[in-house]
Amino acid sequence: MDNTPVQNDEISLKELIIKLKEWYAYLLSQWKIIFLAGIIGASIGLAYSFTKKPVYTATLSFALEDEKTGGGLGGALGLASSFGLDLGGSGGGIFTGSNLTELFKSRSMVEKTLLSPVIVNGKEMSLAEMFIQNNNWRSKWNNKPKLSKLQFLPQDNRKYFTRVHDSILGEIYYKLTKASLSVAQKDKKVGIISIDVSSDDEFFARYFCEGLAKEVADFYVTTKSKKARINMSILERQTDSIRQELNSAITGVAVANDNTFMLNPALNVKRAPSARRQVDVQANTAILTELVKQTELAKVALRKETPLIQIIDRPVFPLPKESFSKVKGIVAGGFLAGFIMTFFLIARKIIKKLLKN
Repeated sequence: MDNTPVQNDEISLKELIIKLKEWYAYLLSQWKIIFLAGIIGASIGLAYSFTKKPVYTATLSFALEDEKTGGGLGGALGLASSFGLDLGGSGGGIFTGSNLTELFKSRSMVEKTLLSPVIVNGKEMSLAEMFIQNNNWRSKWNNKPKLSKLQFLPQDNRKYFTRVHDSILGEIYYKLTKASLSVAQKDKKVGIISIDVSSDDEFFARYFCEGLAKEVADFYVTTKSKKARINMSILERQTDSIRQELNSAITGVAVANDNTFMLNPALNVKRAPSARRQVDVQANTAILTELVKQTELAKVALRKETPLIQIIDRPVFPLPKESFSKVKGIVAGGFLAGFIMTFFLIARKIIKKLLKN
């Protein structure tokens, strides 16, 4: 009883070895077919290496320096807030960590970049039009009336786009973000962002990489400093308005004094307009002085809220390229074709054996 499992195991192992020998002998007898398949596969791989365009990669990296208000300025901003004025200090908090890298892949930023102008062979066109030409889409649209005359001009107004425009832009956006665009922050503690754009067109890779970085940087800076910029604009308008009122009050005092020149000192009622104007001058002077202080604080706050974006590395021609080498094509094609043929021969023999049984 104890020796039976061991004996069965030995028999199974022997059968396995015998089967492997049979399959080896069978495949060895078919070596000409497998070899021929490998030769055909290698030829196809070699032909593919000639037709496959090299892929160029444009890389741009930049650092973010985002100063936060604090110290003495924080006390000044607290004083300003006591007058009901919000001079910023917290705008753009959503642009932290991975949120910023995802901004690069947003459809809004990619579409704005695609509609930005570039010069290609002395002709101005949009990056979207350049992408369409590089992928030979127009030759496929010749028999489609809705697409044959479709154009994406530089700086086109997005709100006038039709459903067809949106569909084409959506397809370009999908292809770029899924296969060509890569954005990464090397270290969460260091605000360095790297953008990689891959394309079989060296010029498109560089133009799109630089254009996307510019669009995102402009949007980032504008959004981060938006609150401080709005408050500074309000303060400047109020300062200009009070200054005009002060100038008007000073002129009014002069007019009132002219009207009471050489007036009998006993007639004090006639001097009332001049006195009222003096009060207006004093009040407007005090208000203007305070507004000027707050405006200067708002300018400082705006400078603090405006982040500095410093380009570290730009894509420079010639761009690094990755090509499908001839040796790689021959080896990969030959190996794949030989493997497929081997699998086919094994499957065919198994099917024949099953049909005989």
